[in-house]
Amino acid sequence: MKQNEKKNKQKETLVKVIKYIKPYSLLLVLTMVMAVISVALTLYLPILTGDAVDMLNLIGTEGFWQGLFGILQKMAVVIVLTALTQWIMSICNNRIVYSVIQDIRKKAFRQLEQLPLKYLDAHSHGDIVSRVVADVDQFADGLLIGFTQLFTGVITILGTLGFMLSENIGITVVVVVITPVSLLVASFIARKTFSMFQLQSATRGEQTALINEMVGNQKVVQAFNREDETLEKFDEINERLEKCSLRAIFFSSLTNPCTRFVNSLVYMGVGLTGALSVIRGGLSVGQLTCFLSYANQYTKPFNEISGVITELQNALACASRIFELIEEEAQVPDKEDALVLTDAEGRVDIDDVAFSYVPDRKLIENLNLHVNPGQRIAIVGPTGCGKTTIINLLMRFYDVDQGSISVEGTDIRDITRKSLRTSYGMVLQDTWLKRGTIRDNITVGKPKATEEEIIAAAKASHAHSFIRRLPNGYDTMIGEDGGNLSQGQKQLLCITRVMLSLPPMLILDEATSSIDTRTEIKIQKAFAAMMEGRTSFIVAHRLSTIQNADVILVMKDGHIIEQGNHQELLEKKGFYAELYNSQFALA
Repeated sequence: MKQNEKKNKQKETLVKVIKYIKPYSLLLVLTMVMAVISVALTLYLPILTGDAVDMLNLIGTEGFWQGLFGILQKMAVVIVLTALTQWIMSICNNRIVYSVIQDIRKKAFRQLEQLPLKYLDAHSHGDIVSRVVADVDQFADGLLIGFTQLFTGVITILGTLGFMLSENIGITVVVVVITPVSLLVASFIARKTFSMFQLQSATRGEQTALINEMVGNQKVVQAFNREDETLEKFDEINERLEKCSLRAIFFSSLTNPCTRFVNSLVYMGVGLTGALSVIRGGLSVGQLTCFLSYANQYTKPFNEISGVITELQNALACASRIFELIEEEAQVPDKEDALVLTDAEGRVDIDDVAFSYVPDRKLIENLNLHVNPGQRIAIVGPTGCGKTTIINLLMRFYDVDQGSISVEGTDIRDITRKSLRTSYGMVLQDTWLKRGTIRDNITVGKPKATEEEIIAAAKASHAHSFIRRLPNGYDTMIGEDGGNLSQGQKQLLCITRVMLSLPPMLILDEATSSIDTRTEIKIQKAFAAMMEGRTSFIVAHRLSTIQNADVILVMKDGHIIEQGNHQELLEKKGFYAELYNSQFALA
């Protein structure tokens, strides 16, 4: 059953590959035409060689040199034309392969943009990168070898048989009888290598994921002295990769010696049968030379095709991983009649919402909240209670399992994602900065902002002073994730980004966690001005930062257990009061 499943998966993958090749059918036809011409010329060359050998019997006779020179001229023309057709075929092959690879990578990257966050959260980022980069490269190599050698190999085998049959049926029969040995070798290798190369690709993806994770979190690894454990894990994966790679390479390496053995059998059969025929006068020496040359040309493609089959197994194994990503279910698209949210005032209603990341592990149940325009809603509670999950649901990074979330009276599932997210400004504890200038990073949400607007936003967030001290000010280039900027400076840039856009609704998730106390006081004042008249959701662990909120939601185990302003909640002497007093017990 498993073997049948592998075969079916292989066939499905091959059909998908052919669909990607289909738009380049004209190039494919041209490749095949060039392959036929190239093989025909290659097979014609041994006949000319045989004629030249037979001409040696006429040395000293009239017309010998003229005849020999005529044959050599033909041979030169054939060699030049063969080289030209192979060059054209190579250009066509490269164009087909790299166009297909471009299409696959483009589709894979677009798919990454459309995949729901739950897929990205559930899969290693390194493995995803490995599929889009390493697996596509491996697929390209296999496909290129396949196009280059498979067509010419098959045509060479058929053409050689045709030429040999026209010359001598007996010797051709000897060749055909030994041929099935090569086919059996190729079939055996094909069966063995696909699953091994598939395991190799998966393990390589696992290794890439670990390296990606370690490089991105090297400070954490060193801070917690996890170097030895990380090395052990890497060694374990590396050892598995070594074993599965060795097995895959071992079986694929059987190709060359096995097919060479078969080649030798064919050559021996032709040589022995041909020599006996020459002795009996059935063949000339030139014809035997021609047949021996054909024997080499006939057996060589079997060697190449066996190698091609091995490479194609690897390519198909890699392609199946790429197609798994491309065919992964994308996020639910916006409805055709979805509303484009404009001029939102900030009224948000959460009605009987239930949500969980894992179906059998409940998180949020029966959540209800009604927010009026301009209100400041603070969300507090212990780790894992669902604070950030509410933010994910508000932004529609995840869809609710039950109930509904509405903005301006419209269910957010009936609003376009772009307009919904444009209506929110987010500053998170984790910063996100791209490679580019300081200005590029500030204007992400408002690309056409003027210089005056950018500077005003930077001053409001207290980022202007440190930006001005940078080598090129707002034109200073920074690397991915902020380069050498401090964590506080990175967060100031993210705050500046929101200050510049000033959308009608704000989400602040520990927005000042990496900023010193003096700067935080200034930014809190800036936030107060920015939040004036805007609906704001503030996720906070430091309760001192949310005392001025209109409504504080106290969450525990996915439920809102208390609700009110700071003074009301303290007077209740409930869970919020316990949290607040525990933070200020040492004050």
